[in-house]
Amino acid sequence: MSETDGKLVNVTIDGKAITAPASLSAIQALWHAGYPRIKSVGCLEGVCGSCRVLVRRAGDPEVRTQLGCQTLIEEGMQVIFLVFPRPTHHTYQLEEIKSSWEVQAKFHKIFPEAGHCRHCGGCNLSCPKGIEVERGVELATKGRFREAGELFVECVMCDLCLTACPEHIAPNHVGLFSRRVTAYFHIRPSNLINRLEKLRKGEFQCKGG
Repeated sequence: MSETDGKLVNVTIDGKAITAPASLSAIQALWHAGYPRIKSVGCLEGVCGSCRVLVRRAGDPEVRTQLGCQTLIEEGMQVIFLVFPRPTHHTYQLEEIKSSWEVQAKFHKIFPEAGHCRHCGGCNLSCPKGIEVERGVELATKGRFREAGELFVECVMCDLCLTACPEHIAPNHVGLFSRRVTAYFHIRPSNLINRLEKLRKGEFQCKGG
């Protein structure tokens, strides 16, 4: 089906009234209305641009977070594209981690706020990909990076979970770290790494035989 086929609907995108075929996504509706396409970025180059949007459907009082490329327009829909800076306070080089024994300690230095999760569920609700974000952060704080990384496989780094977190945790970056260290190291058993981390912190006393 081409852009000119199908039923026309009226929507509001970023405060602008647009009429376009119902078969189009929010982004395609903008292009259909004559707004310029920016070349060499995002989906036009085969890489997701994480076009996060706030969406309110006609007759629905709830505002939802979604991705602009996956949101088909509907009659009376209101869409706002979100633009906000990415966090810059989490920096690390995997090469600086000497071995997988040090990964958990390094993780807590890079993401000290990860252990302060309130379990409010805001990150889960904000995720347009339906990822168990909160669970992923919890697994990472326990040193279970392989499991945490697997939960974030569908993550497109849209940062919506970050903006929903009252503790300023960057769950998507936690997930990315988990995937990176899993690939970089042959991660040792999480229960063993956990016990060593407690010993390092003085939270567990090793008794001699």
